[in-house]
Amino acid sequence: MFDKSKLALYAVTDSANLRGRALVSLVESAIKGGVTCVQLREKRTPHEELVKTARQMKELCAKYGVPLIVNDDYRAALEAGADGVHLGREDAPIAEVRKAAGAGFVIGATAKTVKQALDAQAAGADYLGVGAVFPSPTKTDAIRITPAELRAICSAVTIPAVAIGGITAENLRELAGCGHAGIAVVSAIFGADDVQTAVETLKSALKSSLKGESRL
Repeated sequence: MFDKSKLALYAVTDSANLRGRALVSLVESAIKGGVTCVQLREKRTPHEELVKTARQMKELCAKYGVPLIVNDDYRAALEAGADGVHLGREDAPIAEVRKAAGAGFVIGATAKTVKQALDAQAAGADYLGVGAVFPSPTKTDAIRITPAELRAICSAVTIPAVAIGGITAENLRELAGCGHAGIAVVSAIFGADDVQTAVETLKSALKSSLKGESRL
């Protein structure tokens, strides 16, 4: 079973935020700041290039004991030796990926309703990504999820859920008590001038919002 503590502070990459900086270097800075999981999300990258980048990322993440999840392309994840894949609603079916990858491969799935969450759990997902919980600069057309809807999804399933979408150190407190295992963050990490400091700030705010819960 996937250790849900690894979802506490989940960094999702976005090359649009590189501004001439090396992605691997930014990810290492994020890990040093305290992220507990990394998702390689590079939707415009061709398969072979994605595999190459994922192999570099896996080596880095393994050095720090942080899981690497690849977005969408489960074949690239398997070829690169990544820990798992995150599947959107339009990607390969969860059951198909589980059959191809086996029991030890982590499968995350996007869910925006209780039904989608229950279906993903039944199909074999290890965790859920639920959002967008706030307006997202990364995915401007994302369907919004209210805190009440996030709470309903978390209550309906036994697998952990991570909140995603426009989360910052300033607004994450609004999600307190929803039952999610952690937060997934794109822009507030990789869009920052100082990635390590940005993660440290998020980690501090997250600890404060958990009110004694030991996730970090």
